[in-house]
Amino acid sequence: QVQLVESGGGLVQTGGSLRLSCAASGLTFSIYYMAWFRQAPGKERDVVGGISRTNSSTDYADDVKGRFTISRDNAKNTVALQMNSLNPEDTAVYYCAAGRTINNVIYWGKGTLVTVSS
Repeated sequence: QVQLVESGGGLVQTGGSLRLSCAASGLTFSIYYMAWFRQAPGKERDVVGGISRTNSSTDYADDVKGRFTISRDNAKNTVALQMNSLNPEDTAVYYCAAGRTINNVIYWGKGTLVTVSS
C-alpha cells in the first residue's frame, strides 16, 4: 500500500519559514517524479513545484519561485519543501504527490496545513 505522509505544517508569522517533509512508503520512490501542491480555503488545488527522479531539475510556480525549494533524498524516500519569506497568501493545505510528471500524479498524501498570520 502506497503512503505519502506529510509533516511539518503549522502556524507561522509573515516573513517566517517552515520546512515540510513527505515520507513515502510502498513504492519504488526513486522512479517517481515528486511534487508539492497546495489548496487554499475556497480555491482549487494548485501546483507548488516538483523535482525530477534524480534531483537533476526542479520546477516552481511563479508565485513561489525564489522563496520555496524542493529537495529529495532517494535513500530515505523523502521529499522536502523549504518555504521562506512566507506571507498570508501561502496559507493552504499542502499536499505531497508522486507521479510520472508534474501533470500526471498517481499518488497523493493527505496534506498538512500551513497557516501564515499577518
